[in-house]
Amino acid sequence: MTTNNINKKLLAVAISSLCALPATAAEIGDTKVNYGGYIKLDAIWSDFSDGSLGAQHIGRDFYVPGTTPVGTNSSSDAVFDMHARQSRFNLATDTKLDDGSSIKTKIELDFIASVGGNERVSNSYSPRIRQAFVTYKGFLFGQAWSNFQNVSALPETLDFVGPAEGTVFVRQAMAKYTTGNWSFSIENPESTVTTADSGRVVTDDASMPDFTARYTHNADWGHIAVAALARQITYKVGGADESESSFGISASGRVNFGKNNLKFMLTQGQGLGRYIGLNVANGAVYDGNSLHAIDSTSGFVAYQHNWNDQFRSTFLYSFFNADNESNLLAVTGDPTKSSISYSANLLYSPVKKLTFGAEYKIGTRETESGLEGDLDRLQLSVKYVF
Repeated sequence: MTTNNINKKLLAVAISSLCALPATAAEIGDTKVNYGGYIKLDAIWSDFSDGSLGAQHIGRDFYVPGTTPVGTNSSSDAVFDMHARQSRFNLATDTKLDDGSSIKTKIELDFIASVGGNERVSNSYSPRIRQAFVTYKGFLFGQAWSNFQNVSALPETLDFVGPAEGTVFVRQAMAKYTTGNWSFSIENPESTVTTADSGRVVTDDASMPDFTARYTHNADWGHIAVAALARQITYKVGGADESESSFGISASGRVNFGKNNLKFMLTQGQGLGRYIGLNVANGAVYDGNSLHAIDSTSGFVAYQHNWNDQFRSTFLYSFFNADNESNLLAVTGDPTKSSISYSANLLYSPVKKLTFGAEYKIGTRETESGLEGDLDRLQLSVKYVF
């Protein structure tokens, strides 16, 4: 038998195995293969008090606190957008080894913040990688949610992130080890710095990875997690060669009340930058001689109430505050001082994996000089999980 025929036979066996099992799961030898994701349609009405965001701006696809226009004194008409870009899919494998352990992998793609595409004819958007990792005996290698973040504390919202200014939200390359309730990681370093010439310079000059540690306590009533972050912010441009250490701590969790629950997060630190609020503030300011880490405090609280087996709601409050050094305003310009948002939704699931929903969000951003801008947003969504 030729090599080509052998390959064809193996492919036929694989296809036969996939077809013999449910569409979302299959077994090929010692490997289980799972396929999942969801389809989601979003219809979003947005009204900004001080100006508008351009067509296909990311702040119109979902709430990004740092993009809310402020102080232009030029109100604009509300805008309406529809897209299915949040839809995603993932492929996961689980291979059993002879010693009883297993190797697991996962790769996940979506389209929400990708380049390309237009809304004139085809609405064709490029897929982007969300996660891609392998796990083995407590170790994780690849791109995944930062160990500094507690994903299970995120509330159920129609908005892509929800408590955007109040949550740690980062996916990146890492090596992580988990043992019992503890997990430790080294993660890809990246920083954003304010300079006199630019409101934001993205630097990639750190000589050390970012370090995190997290402890999670699980109980019948829910869970609580405490995470710590230590990293180096470095700025090397022209003749500058400056570094500043930064640290942060975050506490988050979920408390169950029967079928209802309360989720929360509180994060404080210096130089957290991109880890908080979708990079609503930079990590540090370069004044021409040295770096100054920016202190910040952020958090959210969300209560989910199940009205019955088909209807549920989430009520959310989220905030961010930065302690910008006023004596550096000549360098920093007019950075974000605070951002606050409130939202409430009503979700209806006639069957388990299909959800129709409506959500209203109010957001406010204020800069260090006192300029303010508001956002009012109504979002309608249909989502099917497979």
